[in-house]
Amino acid sequence: MYHDGSRRIQEMFDSRRIADRLAQVTVHAAFTGKDREFIEQARMFFLATADAEGRPDCSFKGGLPGFVRVTGEAALAWPDYDGNGMYRSLGNIAVNPRVQLLFVDFERPRRMRVEGAATLHRDDPVLATMPGAKLVVRLAVDRIFPNCPRYIPRAERWTDSMYSPGGVAPPPEPEWKSNPEFKDHLPRERRGG
Repeated sequence: MYHDGSRRIQEMFDSRRIADRLAQVTVHAAFTGKDREFIEQARMFFLATADAEGRPDCSFKGGLPGFVRVTGEAALAWPDYDGNGMYRSLGNIAVNPRVQLLFVDFERPRRMRVEGAATLHRDDPVLATMPGAKLVVRLAVDRIFPNCPRYIPRAERWTDSMYSPGGVAPPPEPEWKSNPEFKDHLPRERRGG
């Protein structure tokens, strides 16, 4: 759970005992019923990846509640939707499968980290049940641990994004894709050719 850098800072602030106790009491490798409920009600999470050289990337992933699914006692799946075509997160996963997800509930301040090894799947059976998905990302979970919600700002319930697939109507194209500097560079299916 902790490396030498963490340990040095813990020693500096006399927090090693509480850090060890938190790891002992809160870190687990299988989802509980409450974990499952929290994750499957999430409208978003932050995905941390790194490339083969260790350069980090953090990405926001969002969708309608249920877009992230607990598929086993230590397994998750989520869809990858159409985006800007850069594929930074997925590209990182292709060369370095180690990822961490951070789920945050801003209404009832709560957060949870989920860590493991991710894989990408274009022919996954669950893909057919995820409207708008280009592929499925599966996560073999190593660690699940809550974080202190102390500094999470409380926010009122927000409106789901009109771009989230699976709603009542097909999501519209984002406005930026019609800008002259981008529209001729979109994938052929988006340009009508």
